[in-house]
Amino acid sequence: MMAEDGMYRRKDGWLAAYVGEELVMMSAESGAYLGLNDVGAKIWEMIEQPCALSDICEGLAREFETTPQACQAEVGAFLAELEARGAVVQSS
Repeated sequence: MMAEDGMYRRKDGWLAAYVGEELVMMSAESGAYLGLNDVGAKIWEMIEQPCALSDICEGLAREFETTPQACQAEVGAFLAELEARGAVVQSS
């Protein structure tokens, strides 16, 4: 469950590299891999250090054509997917 005030950060052990315009990630531990588009890659960059969902959405709103409120549900779902795949850790 995504808490609005929770902090998100990358989980250790993931390797990432750009292949064309896609950020391709692989878990050295599990062998799982993911491909992220430009918005997903920007979120991955932002959570190199612990970052709150609201701060992520504010940053995305400055770079992409959206508002922090409009992107909150989608970013929350994206982070939940990354967490389920073991790429992101959430703390309160």
